[in-house]
Amino acid sequence: MKTVPALILGVALVIASLGAATLVNQGLTDLRTGDRFVTVKGVAERNVEADLAIWPIRFVATGTTLAEARQRTRASREAIMAFLKLQAIDTAQVELSNLDVTDTRANPYPGQNTEQKFIINQTLMVRSDNIDRIRQAAQNIGDLLDSGVVLSSNYGPSGPTYLFNGLNDIKPAMIAEATAAAREAAQQFARDASTELGGLRRANQGVFQILPRDQAPGMSEEQQPDKTVRVVSTVEYYLQ
Repeated sequence: MKTVPALILGVALVIASLGAATLVNQGLTDLRTGDRFVTVKGVAERNVEADLAIWPIRFVATGTTLAEARQRTRASREAIMAFLKLQAIDTAQVELSNLDVTDTRANPYPGQNTEQKFIINQTLMVRSDNIDRIRQAAQNIGDLLDSGVVLSSNYGPSGPTYLFNGLNDIKPAMIAEATAAAREAAQQFARDASTELGGLRRANQGVFQILPRDQAPGMSEEQQPDKTVRVVSTVEYYLQ
């Protein structure tokens, strides 16, 4: 009579074991499915043109007296303003941004040259949204030398700096373009792997970069009016 209960108990244990094994296998299957995903990148690029030019025109004048140095400084400043007007640049946007006066006799280490001399360094900052006129004027900067202006580059770059301020206007469209490119790459991967693309797992918008359109050695992005805006978005999709 004890054989029947023992048999029933044995069958129950077998059923319980099969059920547990099924649950364990199902859990492992779900785990493997959850870990199946693909990471892709989508790139979007736009060619843009600078919308603001900042041009520091630095010059120097000297004299044996302060009055003489000031007179030469004034003459150089007037020559620069005349040059800008000749280039059809609005001189109302020109500001004095730097003025430095040096008395060589005040140098504690004068060396052999003990002659007193005053040196005046001055910077006129030109701001303009007319990029073409600034580019043309920068090409004709040699005309200032013919006018007796002594240009200086001791305090930074001597040419114009070109800026692009319209990034926020093109960001949404570029993000959408990069995301669409990433999804297309993920779909192609899923087709090649004989599987189906699932939902979104994770996404990273990426950093917007403003690059020089012509990436020549020694040329920085700020020196070129023509630029390329680039963003790379990283997206992860589940695979079914």
